[in-house]
Amino acid sequence: MPYQHAFLLCLLAPLISAFTQARFTSSEYAALNSSVGGRLFKGTPLSLPCVPSNKIHPGNCSQVQSEYLDEDFRTSHPSAYVVPQWETCQTTGAQCLLDYTDTLDLAPVTPPRQCLMGSIPPYFIDVQSEEDVRAAFEFSKRLQVPLVIKNTGHDYKGRSSAPHSLALWTHNLKNISYDPAFVPEGCSTPSPGVTLGAGVQWQDAYDFAETHNITLVGGSDKTVGAVGGWLQGGGHGMLSNTMGLGVDRSLQFKVVTPDGQYRVANACQNQDLFFALRGGGGGTFGVVVESTVLASPQVTLQVVMVTFASTNDTTLTRELWNTMTANGLQWAEDGWGGVATSNVAIYINPKLGPAEAAKSMSPLVEFGEKLQSDQIEGAQVISTSFESWGTFFEWFAADNVAITGVSLALVSRLIPKANFATAESQAELVEGLLNTTVVTPRLIILITAPSSYPGDNTTSVTEAWRSSLYHVTAVSTWNWNATKEDKKNAYAQASASIDNLRRITPDAAYQNEADVYEPNHEVSFWGSNYQRLLEIKNKYDPQHLLDCWHCVGWKRSAPRFSCYL
Repeated sequence: MPYQHAFLLCLLAPLISAFTQARFTSSEYAALNSSVGGRLFKGTPLSLPCVPSNKIHPGNCSQVQSEYLDEDFRTSHPSAYVVPQWETCQTTGAQCLLDYTDTLDLAPVTPPRQCLMGSIPPYFIDVQSEEDVRAAFEFSKRLQVPLVIKNTGHDYKGRSSAPHSLALWTHNLKNISYDPAFVPEGCSTPSPGVTLGAGVQWQDAYDFAETHNITLVGGSDKTVGAVGGWLQGGGHGMLSNTMGLGVDRSLQFKVVTPDGQYRVANACQNQDLFFALRGGGGGTFGVVVESTVLASPQVTLQVVMVTFASTNDTTLTRELWNTMTANGLQWAEDGWGGVATSNVAIYINPKLGPAEAAKSMSPLVEFGEKLQSDQIEGAQVISTSFESWGTFFEWFAADNVAITGVSLALVSRLIPKANFATAESQAELVEGLLNTTVVTPRLIILITAPSSYPGDNTTSVTEAWRSSLYHVTAVSTWNWNATKEDKKNAYAQASASIDNLRRITPDAAYQNEADVYEPNHEVSFWGSNYQRLLEIKNKYDPQHLLDCWHCVGWKRSAPRFSCYL
């Protein structure tokens, strides 16, 4: 990673005062650097090489400009975030961003504008072992330095950045192994399991699974970390309807808790911690260094896609969503999962054969064929099969990537089965979806709830996941030159748009992709599990060395949250 190493500066290298406001002496950081084997580095803004006056950190501005919106580039940089407002201080305007609509324009980082650290941690540890994590906890406890945990920076709520903090960068913990008869420590029952280091991303995991002819249930974006916030927050994917959420498939965690203890958590030991890590949220109960998840046999997937050109006219969108909601309950029972927008629907099924799949999906296929016969622009119908999840994902990921390098307010809602039960409730749901798109047109329907997978009350996600069919998200965006009021308005508009769905659904949302200012978030994210999670939090982290926005036991008044609006 040559670009990355251009930024990994020696601890004792001189600092530009504009880029750090460290509150502790260099000798204290030098001691920490020694304790972690010289792997304490200084954070630097991604766009710093493009600052005309920059002399100490020359880097490669042309690479930053050309790859500013590239998720592989951003997720491999220790100080970059997929959603760049979390590199900034939104309350003060301190930032070092480029214009995402024209990354060749250097006006955003040219004087009189300054390139400032914002919420980027001024120091990070390149974590290689549990001893590194212990050293960080001891340092934080002794000097009251806030800690954050970061792998890829795929965080829509800013939980892996904080001003004046120390970051634990787990990105290089890339170990992967497969044991067809994995036995969790202290247990006796074997299961096929894949052990993933904390830095493994889903593309890494899927490639590994493909070579071993197995299936892993994971996310829909290739650069998301496999065992960090995705897994610890619940973890949904297109196979979750029939194969469960990520937490349903967790077999074991190895974690360093804030008391410095290296613990193994599974169904046979540290069961309370195991429960908390299976849905209680990342960055809260400890630093997971690896996790083992259930591996399933390779599956053949039946796939149906209908798409048409996007227009401002919602007539066809209404027809598409009417078809989806009218058949939603039956399709879920048949084993379908997938994703849809205003002009695309992609469904996949690991249970049915080609003939059964064709019969089940005939309403959607007939809708698509009618679009074609009516010569609707861009109308396309695909019915096919893929021999494995890996081959499907390669096809899917070629045209579907996360919005990267753009500041945004994300909101979401879990949509329960009750909203699909009658013609009236279906019509109400479609109307709510359409009304949501008026302000936030980038609406995504994720058919990723474990609606056909029975829960056993051993995970800590909200119970609403089990009775839902859809997870719906919407976003509102802004650019580098947005004012504080512009940003507030974007958050408010996004929240108001999802109110169209809040009004007709229970109080439930997916914590990793929820409104930053989600009302009643304890109930929305964890339902009846919150009080138990809080007790576990206080047991393993009584001093709250780990704290993050809307996480279990968080304290809004903490200085680390000063950059939230």
